[in-house]
Amino acid sequence: MVERKFAHGIFLTFFLLLGLVAPALLGNNGVLAAGEDTLYVIPIEGDIDLGLVPYLARSLKAAEASNARAVILDINTFGGRVDGATQLKDHIMATSLPTVAFVHNRAWSAGALISLAADHIIMAPMSSIGAAEPRVGDEPADEKTVSALREEFAATAEATGRDGRLAAAMVDADIAIPDIIAAGKLLSLSAQQALELGLADAILADYQGIRDYLGYPQAELIFSTPTRAEKISRFITSPLVSPLLLTIGFTGLTIELYTAGWGISGTVGLFSLGLYFGGHLLAGLTGWWVLGLFLVGVFLLLLELLVIPGFGLVGVSGIVAILGSILLATGDLVRALTYLLIALGATVLLVVFLLRYITKTNRWRWLILGDRLDREHGYVAPRDLRSLTGKEGITLTPLRPAGSAEIEGERQDVISQGIFIPAGTKIKVIRVEGGRVLVHPLGKGDGKENE
Repeated sequence: MVERKFAHGIFLTFFLLLGLVAPALLGNNGVLAAGEDTLYVIPIEGDIDLGLVPYLARSLKAAEASNARAVILDINTFGGRVDGATQLKDHIMATSLPTVAFVHNRAWSAGALISLAADHIIMAPMSSIGAAEPRVGDEPADEKTVSALREEFAATAEATGRDGRLAAAMVDADIAIPDIIAAGKLLSLSAQQALELGLADAILADYQGIRDYLGYPQAELIFSTPTRAEKISRFITSPLVSPLLLTIGFTGLTIELYTAGWGISGTVGLFSLGLYFGGHLLAGLTGWWVLGLFLVGVFLLLLELLVIPGFGLVGVSGIVAILGSILLATGDLVRALTYLLIALGATVLLVVFLLRYITKTNRWRWLILGDRLDREHGYVAPRDLRSLTGKEGITLTPLRPAGSAEIEGERQDVISQGIFIPAGTKIKVIRVEGGRVLVHPLGKGDGKENE
């Protein structure tokens, strides 16, 4: 049975690999044809995250390849990740094309930094920009983080010909600018205020106004849209979905260890972990070496559980490699640690619930895809397994905790109470739960010694 379980586990790593490539398989190239008399529009909406970086980089390359006249960054965001915003800023400032940040609603926090990186800032009526204080949860970030981001804003503004003090005041509430902002307040500007202070170049309501402003009134607008792969990647790497995928992966594989054969739980677990790594790979948050570290960890863990008796250095190394790869995959150690702690806590609760309640009912038996119990596969089972309660036998394979034992001359699939039992150990059936035969090694507590 152990050999079959190991073979099934190796075979079904296909689902892990499928999860890794699924986002890319569902994608399209997203390249739009454009002529020289065109303006390339790239929407930047919603939360700013690292998943936006490959989308913006691809879109800018497409605009450059099409010889577009300029790039319009259509910005509407409350903000998001600072590291994502700085990478977006770097791509915007590196492009050879003229760039226009069109703030059609709001460019707050990370959105303000992205806007400052553009050659021109055009704001729609009733739009706003600013309020970029870095925060950790609900609390302001430490002085070191505030100082670094303040200088990032100031340097970006100055590089594009704007007043660095205005940009710095968006980040640091300690900065006071006479007649503009008092100490203790963050700078936020309406469209009219930004125009009067020279931060914005114009107030325009639509794309036609931008075309006239740039001097290309007849230019064709080419809109860049995220590919399906990029949308999936952003979804997978979101703060809600990433911990959920890890929880499903950990829970599925843990339940698999408590069942004979290979079932749906293990398959779903592998696929979920594959999606987790696949999404982060596609978003450019991690490299293939991190995936390699994860696969090495899985191999070591399987080797310890299915080949080497007991649980020692090999198994511990496997667990460390798996957890390390998960932490490295997000590109943000604090965020990754948060994801991991949430997933581990949720996994413990789910596993306890599943093992205590769901496995006792036939309604949920579809969660476990056990081996077929027929004579052709060497299985002979009594019709009423409850009659085995109190019977004694001997293990035919190691129980880690599932395995096989011979009870009253018949081979049975059995499971220990979460402990390792070597092959050839005398055991006793302590209870039967549906198709689960729970056993315990005979010892001093049972009035007998193992021979």
